[in-house]
Order: sequence, then C-alpha cells, then structure tokens
Amino acid sequence: MVGADPKFQTIGRAIRSALSAVPLRALPLQWHWLAMAALCVPLSFVLVQCGKAPNAEMLAANTDGAKSRADSRTSIDTFEDRFPQPQFADRFPTANESLPQFQRQVALAPQPPRTVRTEPVRVASLTPTLMLPRTEREELTTLVSMKSSAFPYFGANPRSEEPFLNISKGDRKGHRSYGGRVYWQDETYNDSRVLVHVPETFDVRKPGVIVVFFHGNGATLERDVRDRQLVPQQISDSGVNAVLLAPQLAVNAADSSAGKFWQPGGFKRFIDESASHLARLYGDPKSAQAFANLPIVIVGYSGGFLPTAWSLEVGGVPNRVRGVFLLDAVYGELDKFASWIEKNRTGFFVSSYTRYTKRHDQELMQMLRDRGITVTESMNAPLRPGSVVFVQTPDGVTHRDYVTQAWTEHPVKDVLVKMAATPTLTRVASAPAASR
Repeated sequence: MVGADPKFQTIGRAIRSALSAVPLRALPLQWHWLAMAALCVPLSFVLVQCGKAPNAEMLAANTDGAKSRADSRTSIDTFEDRFPQPQFADRFPTANESLPQFQRQVALAPQPPRTVRTEPVRVASLTPTLMLPRTEREELTTLVSMKSSAFPYFGANPRSEEPFLNISKGDRKGHRSYGGRVYWQDETYNDSRVLVHVPETFDVRKPGVIVVFFHGNGATLERDVRDRQLVPQQISDSGVNAVLLAPQLAVNAADSSAGKFWQPGGFKRFIDESASHLARLYGDPKSAQAFANLPIVIVGYSGGFLPTAWSLEVGGVPNRVRGVFLLDAVYGELDKFASWIEKNRTGFFVSSYTRYTKRHDQELMQMLRDRGITVTESMNAPLRPGSVVFVQTPDGVTHRDYVTQAWTEHPVKDVLVKMAATPTLTRVASAPAASR
C-alpha cells in the first residue's frame, strides 16, 4: 500500500489487543474517550502518509531504464526518448519507395465541392422526381468498375479454343501466357475498373468523340495511363470535344489478352454500359442517349493491339469506329486491321512505329497497297476520311515513352487535333474553342 508504515501497523495491533482484553462497558466514561483517541491518532498518521503519493517524476524514476538512486551512471529516459518526434523520412518516402495504394486512394477520392448554377437537373429515381441544382462543369478523372470491362474473364481463348484460365493450383485459377509465364486470375485478371476522363470543356450538345485507350503490357491505369503516359492530359490539352475510356487489361503483366473483347459484341457491350457512367460523371443523367451515339476513336499502344484488333473484327460497332491509332503496336492480327481499313473508307487509320514493329508495319502497308488503298508515310498532311498513314520514328525514340514521345511530343493530342481540324471530320469531333 502506498504510504503504509510498519511501525504504525504494530502500534495499532497492540492497542486493539489491549482494548479487546477489557470490556468497554466496564470502563469509566473518560476511558471511552481515551480509547477513541488511541484509534484515531494512528489513523491520522496513515492518512498523512497517503497524502504523500509519488508524483510523475517519482514514478518515472521507477520505470525500466531510468536512473536509480544507487547508480548515477545511467541517464534518465525522458518522454522525448521514448516517443521521439517523427522524422521527415517517416512521413515522406524516398524516391525508391512506391505508393500505388495511395495513388489508388487519390484516384477514388471524393471530388471537391463545385460551384452551383441556378438551373435544375432531373435525377433518375424510382421515387418522385427530385430537383437538384446543376453544377458547373469541371475536369474529372476517376476509376469506374464496369461489368463489361476486359476482366474478369472466364471464357475461351480464341487462339486455342481452350479455356483462358488453363492453370489450376488448389482453388486458384491462372493463365499461362504466350511467353510461358503463369499469371493468376485473382492477381492479374480480376480488375474491372475503367479510367474515365471528362474534360471541363466537354459539351455533350456539340459534335464529340469517345476515345478508347488500350494500354500495353506491364501497366496499371493510375501509374502508367494517367501519371506516366498522360493520356487524360493529352485529351484535355487537345481542345477536342472528347472523353476518354481506358479499361484495365492484364494488371502489370507481360500479357496482351483481350478478355471480354474477344467475345462477339463485347466491345459494343462495353460502349453501351459506359454511356450511363459518362452521363453521371458529366452531371446530366439525360445525356446518356447522346453518349450512346457518339463516334469512337480507338487508340492501341504496344500490347493493346490485340483488344484493338478484336474490337474491330467482332466488337459489334463497326459504323461507330471512325478512327484507329496504333502506337508501336502492329505485332500481329494484320488481316483484322486490313479488313477494317478496306471496309471503312470514311474513317482514318494511323500507325506510328519503331524498329521493333517495322517489319509488321511494312507488311501491312503492302497488304493495303495490293488492295488498291493509298498509303501515306508522313504525318504532315491533314487527316481526312479514308486517310491511311504510317510513320516511322527514329531509333532514339524509346518504346516505353512512345505514348508521350513518338514523331512528336504527345502524339495522342496531335492526332486528335489533326482530326478535329479537318472540316469533313467535324461530325466526328470538334474543338470547342473553334466552334464557339
């Protein structure tokens, strides 16, 4: 007990023993008062001792690692010693550290409050119509999960007519890629998200276009498509009345599998589902019908050639695809690209390439010339309906940086600007600044 003293405990026991030996009723009155005093005085000493409870410094002296009275060689631990202030390195990682999980949180973070207009907008609901103020348009880039995106996919691989998930390990399913490596469904083929970008200048009432971007191997939407390749930024900087859809393909893997885009009508289902998402992000649910009818331009980079080719061949919307742009991406499926070009003379086709794909691009050019289709090998001329352009980039241009540096800086932006500047293509897309 804190404050207890053995000598007072001894006195108390002696007094109690003496009093118990003599009945109180046999004592005179004054002895009653004496007995009460004998009990209260030791109790008062105990209470005084209790009032001398150790303070925080005394308690700290009894903790492990603190200085003892007998040994003055050990320094006293302070609060700062036990709970040091966070250092800069604790709060901010070095350049070698990766933060993909934080990037994902940023991408999905709620958007800041918007400026309010006075005009109302209807909100789709099963309850009576709710009138809410419409907000000012502002740029929006976010991730949306879509059922019709490339993955998860449990169908067949059209190359072999066998199940795509052809590897099993216990309850896990996986796919052995063309290169022989096994990728697991729950890690590589289970992301149904789509990167959606709506520039603040986009106006659904004007001619516009949906740009669908198929990324290459070893990519993620946040780290590569958004932050490194700057695809949403290129869409906005072009000034073209366009929105962006970029589905996640195989996550961070050396695999070009097309997933649901292998299926007949798969690309159409993807575009149809996107209409409601684009309308909601745009801020006007009634605009879904307009998005459902917008023309489409497909951009395929590197391994994105495979979903691009199959979307053209069996996608189900051949008349809506008005342009195809391949970035160092002709690795195969030449017959599918040649067939689309031959059947769609109102659209344009552009393929820029490095030495890695030069052989396939030259083969595709010859296939087209044999079919009587004019091929141009320069990006200096304007894009027109029926334009077929192949442009070789110098050896100093790297494949990894090709989306931001090809024959020019930001080639996606350049193609969109050339497309919108051509009067005969204004029904496909128009630059908002020029149309006002």
